[in-house]
Formats: sequence, C-alpha cells, structure tokens
Amino acid sequence: MSKNLNIWIEGTIMAALATALSFVPLDIGPSFSITVGQPVLILYSLRRGLGPGFVASFLWGVLHIFVGNADILTPLQGFIEYFIAFGFSGLAGLWSTQTKEAIAAKNWGMSTMYITIATLVGVIGRYFWHTIAGYYFWGQYAPEDWSPWFYSIVLNGASALATGLFTIVVLLVVYRTTPQLYTATNRKHGY
Repeated sequence: MSKNLNIWIEGTIMAALATALSFVPLDIGPSFSITVGQPVLILYSLRRGLGPGFVASFLWGVLHIFVGNADILTPLQGFIEYFIAFGFSGLAGLWSTQTKEAIAAKNWGMSTMYITIATLVGVIGRYFWHTIAGYYFWGQYAPEDWSPWFYSIVLNGASALATGLFTIVVLLVVYRTTPQLYTATNRKHGY
C-alpha cells in the first residue's frame, strides 16, 4: 500500500474516532462544552502535518453533520461551523516537524512547548470561526444586556479554553507514555 494512501486512511480513521468521541457527554449547559475528540485531530496533525491535518479535521466536521451531531440554523452557519471551523484544527500541523525533531532528540521542554503551541493554534483557529458564526447566527440568543459579540466571545472563549487545556493535558500524557504516536515512521514497512 502506498504511503499517501496510508496517510489518508489514517486520517479518515482519526476523524471517525474524534467523531465517536464527540458523543461523550461533556456539555455544560446549552452553549459550553469540552470537545473530547480534539486531542485526536491535534495528534494526527502533529503526526502527519498541515495538509493531512486540515483534511482530517475537515472530515471530522463533515462527519458531525452525517451522524446528526450538528446544530445547524442556516446552510451558511453550518458551512462555517462544520466545514471551515473544524478544518482549522489542522493548523496544529504547522508544528509537526519541530515536534517530531524535539521528540527524537528526547527534549522534554521543547516537545512540550511545541505540543502546547500547536494545540493552542489549532483550538484558537477552530474557535475563531465558531465565534464569527456565534455573532452572526447565534447572537440572537444573547441575554438582553449582552451584545452578540460579547456573548459569542464569552461562550466560545470558555469552550476554547476548556477544550485547549483538556487537549494539552491529554497530549502531554500521550507524549510521556507513548511518544512514538507522534512519529509516522513504521520501521518494518518504511512509512
């Protein structure tokens, strides 16, 4: 099997796993949640890089729609929140090479820094788009004394912070216990 096909199959499996994890109930109220599948896609993005990370994250968003785990008010809102926002989780792949090099060098401090930065960028990239959609489409649900921007920033910011912290903790535990999950080399097959 070709190396590229393995990358895309792995990405599809990771997107499906992240989608399955989205059924774990970590919703706190109607608008605040911790995304349990986020660590899976950040790990995949760090393992395979920016392009595959974007594609797998995009697929993750699409799968939310297919399994009926999406809140869609309008087609544009659904497109922004499930196609664009989820895809931006793949930005973590920008730190793929640096993370792998730090792990190979057994440099705990640099590995931790790259995993943390990649997670924050992927999570912020995703929640930036959720915040935009929140203002334009969900702002009508803001309490009377809150502006739609404030409402969207507070709710999405809280979810982003909780998801980001959760993801960093999970990925650092994975790094400490099984750092080889961050590398994409299989010595037997050479991919």
